[in-house]
Amino acid sequence: GAAAPRRPPGPPLPRAMVKVTLLDYGAGNVKSLYNALVALGCDVEQTDEPAKVAAAAVLLFPGVGAFGACMSMLERKQLVEPLKAYIRAGRPFLGICLGMQTLFEASDESTGVRGLGIVPGTVGRFDGTRLGLAVPQIGWNGIIPRQASPLLDALSPGDAVYFVHSFRAPLGAAAPEWVLCETEYGERFVSGIQRGKVAAVQFHPEKSGPVGLAVLGGFISSSLAMPPAKAVAAAAHQPGRPRVPIGSSSSGLCKRIVACLDVRANDKGDLVVTKGDQYDVRDKEDGGDVRNLGKPVALARRYYDEGADEVTFLNITGFRECPLRDLPMLQVLSEASRTCFVPMCVGGGIKDMADADGIKSSALQVADAYFRAGADKVSLGSDAVDAARAYLDRGGRGDGTSSIETISAKYGAQACVVSIDPRRVWVSSAAAAAGHALADHTDPALGRGARGPAGETLCWYECTVQGGRKGSNLDVVQVARAVEALGCGELLVNCIDCDGQHAGFDLPLMAMLKAAVAIPVIASSGAGTVDHFTDVFAATKVEAALAASIFHRHTVEIAAVKAHCARKGYAVRTTAGATTRAKYRWVALGVGAVALVSIALAARRRH
Repeated sequence: GAAAPRRPPGPPLPRAMVKVTLLDYGAGNVKSLYNALVALGCDVEQTDEPAKVAAAAVLLFPGVGAFGACMSMLERKQLVEPLKAYIRAGRPFLGICLGMQTLFEASDESTGVRGLGIVPGTVGRFDGTRLGLAVPQIGWNGIIPRQASPLLDALSPGDAVYFVHSFRAPLGAAAPEWVLCETEYGERFVSGIQRGKVAAVQFHPEKSGPVGLAVLGGFISSSLAMPPAKAVAAAAHQPGRPRVPIGSSSSGLCKRIVACLDVRANDKGDLVVTKGDQYDVRDKEDGGDVRNLGKPVALARRYYDEGADEVTFLNITGFRECPLRDLPMLQVLSEASRTCFVPMCVGGGIKDMADADGIKSSALQVADAYFRAGADKVSLGSDAVDAARAYLDRGGRGDGTSSIETISAKYGAQACVVSIDPRRVWVSSAAAAAGHALADHTDPALGRGARGPAGETLCWYECTVQGGRKGSNLDVVQVARAVEALGCGELLVNCIDCDGQHAGFDLPLMAMLKAAVAIPVIASSGAGTVDHFTDVFAATKVEAALAASIFHRHTVEIAAVKAHCARKGYAVRTTAGATTRAKYRWVALGVGAVALVSIALAARRRH
C-alpha cells in the first residue's frame, strides 16, 4: 500500500487537552477548582461515578463540610472502595482540605466514623482557647516544606496560601515519610502530605491566587508525561525568585485585606456596583440615580489583579422577585470565578423565598446555588438576626431549622458568614442602656472615639434589619453570640454611622465583638486611609478589614494598604510585582517562554 503522507513542515500540531477527573460528590464549591484546572489547560471531567473514578488518569478530590457527612456521601455513592484502590495503587491523586482529612483513619469531628485509612492517624480540632486564636482558621498563612516536591517548587519567601478549617492533622498524626509541609497556627500542624504521586493539602490551591495555580500546575506537570503547557508555565520557578528552604516558613499568618462590591440593579435594570453614604446609594448631585461605580465582574477581576485577599459581593436589593434559577448574582459569580482565584463571598437575599410563580426555595437551596456558581462563603443578614432572636426566645437553643444551622451543617461553619449592620444608640448612663452591652468611647486604647448628639460617650449598638431601615432591639453582642452558637463561622461587622464617612473603623464596636466571640471578625465601614487598617488591627485584633469605595475610586490602593501593614510589622500576602506579574500572566494567557519550550519539546518527542 501507499505510504502515509508526511506532515508538511511547519509549527508543531497542538496537543489534545489533557483530561483530569474532578470528584464531585455533591457538596461545596467545585466550580473554583474546575475553573483553575481549565485555566491550566486541562480538560476537566466532573463525576461521582465509581467506574470513572477507577478509570481516571489524574484524580482530584476537593472536600468541604463535615467529616462524617462527607464519608456518608462517599459510602452512599459507592465511592469508598474505588477511591481506596486508586490511591493505594499510587496513581496521581490530589486531595484538598477535607479531601486530605478523609485520607486519615478518623477525625474527632465525627466520632466513630472511619476515614479512608490511607494515612495512619486521627484528625483533631484546633483548641482556640489554648491557642488564643480564632477558630476556624480563615485566611492566608505560610507553609513550611518538609520534603522536596514539584507541588512546592515555585514557592518563594513571602508566598501564602488560603486556609479555611477548624480541624487539622496534628504533628505526629501522619508518619514522617508522608509529611509534605507544615503550617503554624498557634501550633504546628500538617498542612500537606505526599508519597509518590499521591498528595493532599489542607489549604485551597484553587483559592490561593497565582501561588495556588503554581501548586496545581506542579501537581499536573508531575503526574503526566505530557502536561498542558499552561500547567508547566504555572509550575515553573521564576528566575530571580528564591525558593523557600526545607524547614523554613514562606510567610506568617496574614492579615486579610478584603474588597467589597455592593451590587444592585439601577433604575435601568442594569446590575452595577454602587456605594452608600450611611446606606443611601442614590447620588443627590446626579438626579438621584443609583451611584454607578462599574460592572461587578470587571471590578472583581481588577481587585484580584491588584492583590485583594478576598472579594465580597453584597447584593443590596435581594432580587426578591426572581426565581432561584434566574438570580442575577448567580451569573455574576459564575463569570467572576473564571478569573478570580481568591475566596469569594456573596450576601443578600439568602433566605427562604418564593418566586412570582409561587415556587418556594429554602435558604439552603439558595446557598447551594451560590456555591455551585462559584461562591466559597455566603453571608446572611436580616435572616440571621431573626434566627438569633428565635434562639434567645428558646432560652439559648437552636432547633436545626434556621438558615445558619442548615447551611453550616452541610458546608461547615467556615462557609457561613453573618453580616451585622448596627447603629449606635447613645445613652447618658449604663442604667439607661436597659441591660444592653455598652461601649465606652473614651477608652484611650481605642482612640478618641465618637460622641453622641449631647456629648454622650456611652452607647450600645442595635442590630438593624432590612438594609438598616428597621431596628431589632437586639444588641450586637446578643446577636453575635447567638449566631456563633447556631453555627456561624465568621462575622462581617459594619457600622451604619461610619458607612461612607472615611473617618476610620468604629474601634469600640470591633473591640467589643472581637472580645465577645471566638470566631474570626472582619471589620467594615469607615476606611479612608492606610492608617485606618493598621489602627483597627492594632487596637482590636480583628483578622481582616474590608473596604469598598476607596478601592473602587483608587483613593487608596490595595498595594499601598499592604505595604503600610508590612511596615507596621503585620504579615500580609505579598502583592505580585512586575516580575511575578509577568510570570503569572503566562497562566492567564497561556503564553511565555516556558510554555513555548514545553510545546517544542513535546513536538520533538512525537516526531
